[in-house]
Amino acid sequence: MRARHLYQRARRQGFAIGAFNIDNQETLIAVARAAQKLRSPVLVEVSSGEVKAIGLENIRDMVDNYKQEYGIEMYINLDHSPTVDDCKRAIDAGFEFIHIDISQENHDAGLKEIIEKTKEVVEYAKFTGALVESEPHYFGGSSNLHDEKIDFEAIKKTFSTPDDAKYFCESTGIDTFAAAVGNLHGKYPVPKQLDLELLQNIRDELDCHISLHGGSGTPLHYFEEAAKIGVSKININSDMRIAFRNTLEKVLKDNPDEFAVVKLMPTVYKEVQKVVEEKIKAFGSEGKAVV
Repeated sequence: MRARHLYQRARRQGFAIGAFNIDNQETLIAVARAAQKLRSPVLVEVSSGEVKAIGLENIRDMVDNYKQEYGIEMYINLDHSPTVDDCKRAIDAGFEFIHIDISQENHDAGLKEIIEKTKEVVEYAKFTGALVESEPHYFGGSSNLHDEKIDFEAIKKTFSTPDDAKYFCESTGIDTFAAAVGNLHGKYPVPKQLDLELLQNIRDELDCHISLHGGSGTPLHYFEEAAKIGVSKININSDMRIAFRNTLEKVLKDNPDEFAVVKLMPTVYKEVQKVVEEKIKAFGSEGKAVV
């Protein structure tokens, strides 16, 4: 219920919530400290690979522990889950937000299959009240640093349309529609360009919430406008991973004789925290936490 109230507040007050992927405990600390410093609600999100590495129950416990320790408003989102069973396990574990993405595992999955499996998750989520997110086709890119330039003409062919978005939302009963308007997973040599006019047209057609995936490498003014249009959630991953790795490499190089890793990590997660804070401010969620 609190998670649903958060989305309602975001829509009413014109801000978006940051959904930040974590690879480890250090990244979670960075997100939690940014949320505490800026008094912002946040979503911690994990994909299937991160779930396998950390464990569903472990993630739930860690988020609950840090939420209590830092006195913050923080939830968990299962990101791009490729199967219905994985979604059901996350719902059972108490995840408040669930993203079912059938095309993640099968890029050629047909619309009928995607709708049917998404509806199954929507129905199951009623058991706990978890909010379900989905989209009708494969969302491109990968959460990494890319060398290739963005082929904008090719990307435009995968854009969401207002009519298709409305049909999909009404057919599935999802809470959140993952829109494709130029957002793309990963960070590229050139900045991303979002079609804000299309985003507004999609917003005008939908009753449900809207999310934007692939937020890394996007000029901040797009986020500010997207929040005003009515986007409820924006995903960030690659920008955090790049800050983590680059800082870790520097710390290791600068401290060749230090083998107590715990002493090296604070410098690393402070840099990741800076990334999270920058996004929170652009999303307009600073000062919006309710604890």
